[in-house]
Amino acid sequence: MATRVIMPQLGESVVEGTVARWLKKEGDSVAEFEALLEVNTDKVDTEVPSPASGQVLQVYVPEGQTVQAGTLLAMIGEPGEAVPEAPGPGAAPAPAQLAAGAAPAAPPPAAGAAAPHAHERAGEDLGFISPVVAKMAAEHRLDLSRVRGTGRGGRITKKDVLAHLEDGGGAQAAVAPWETPALGELFRPTEEVFGAKASAAAAPASGGDTLLRLDNIRRSVADHMVRSKHTSPHVTTVMEADLSRVAAHRQAQREAFARDRVDLTYTPYFVAASIAALKALPLVNSSWSEAGIVIHRSVNIGLAVSLGEKGLIVPVIKDADRKSLLQLAAEVNDLAARARNRQLKPDEVQGGTFTITNHGVSGSLFATPIINQPQCAILGVGAIQKRAVVIDDAIAIRPMVYLSLTFDHRILDGASADGFLAKVVEVLQGWA
Repeated sequence: MATRVIMPQLGESVVEGTVARWLKKEGDSVAEFEALLEVNTDKVDTEVPSPASGQVLQVYVPEGQTVQAGTLLAMIGEPGEAVPEAPGPGAAPAPAQLAAGAAPAAPPPAAGAAAPHAHERAGEDLGFISPVVAKMAAEHRLDLSRVRGTGRGGRITKKDVLAHLEDGGGAQAAVAPWETPALGELFRPTEEVFGAKASAAAAPASGGDTLLRLDNIRRSVADHMVRSKHTSPHVTTVMEADLSRVAAHRQAQREAFARDRVDLTYTPYFVAASIAALKALPLVNSSWSEAGIVIHRSVNIGLAVSLGEKGLIVPVIKDADRKSLLQLAAEVNDLAARARNRQLKPDEVQGGTFTITNHGVSGSLFATPIINQPQCAILGVGAIQKRAVVIDDAIAIRPMVYLSLTFDHRILDGASADGFLAKVVEVLQGWA
């Protein structure tokens, strides 16, 4: 029987993806786990390996098309095998259409209804299985059809698997990956996340110039920046801060942080100061809507990370206000490293409520960053330099930094924006 290839749900909040590139065409042979296509979700590209060996019998979704998670993308099987017909224009294949002749899938349980028991799930499509659950199932040779799911719509969660194992449900017969085609274990990040290498993308243009073709990340950044400038009336205010106390604290704590394998940079201090300012002026932690200003309960701090010529990406520290300086520093290290190594998950670049960009790493003193939509503001951090400043009518040498806040003038006025930035400066200069 032919094996289906579906659009994976690559994160809790990622409900759709774009087919960036088919690595195999109809009629091509493909080996199990060999890269079949690349899927793009919010500037993160992921290779989708083939769930089985065989021939690509049919491709249903062309390159560049965005579809919902669970949509049938292609069929893999033996030459001549029957496959479902292509859906009509604009129609997304339902889960029941994913295999030729399959019986209609059972409707999801109503809100508040109990999830089906294992024996009731036997033989059914398990739906989306997260990478964590898939890995645990593979390690413990666990038949997921025997696990009771307590997630939305009966979805199997990590907690469900752990509970099942504690009840003695491990060491079962291994289940072939293609029997649960949505297994996250099959969806690993590509080494070249952002498409073809620049050398391969370069092409000659008229007059001897070279055309560097746009890859997914550069096109996405460009579209996002243009949309942001057209969406929000941008205004920027600039202040400077004396980092003497921060520098002293960092010097005193670096060894202790290193024992926890955490490199204490200046970035966590700017994150912590921004959190304090967002708590003091929650209007900055908001988004514009036609119905009114949405003030976010969660404080999720995005950190702009440069990918060199590829552009930039903004991983997000979720619930940053609940984390200590050590936890912030550890997460800053982790997200930045995985961003540069193309190892971020789609969920990790979504949900930000405020963004910080450290343009000073390249020597820039101050800048006017573009707002990361749909957020209200973005903090720019310049280069930290020792400068002569006047303190109590005397000249002193202090580590100084320019801080710029670009804000949406529909939401904030100059006074409130200056109040926010002044709070950031206050926290940094008074660090204890």
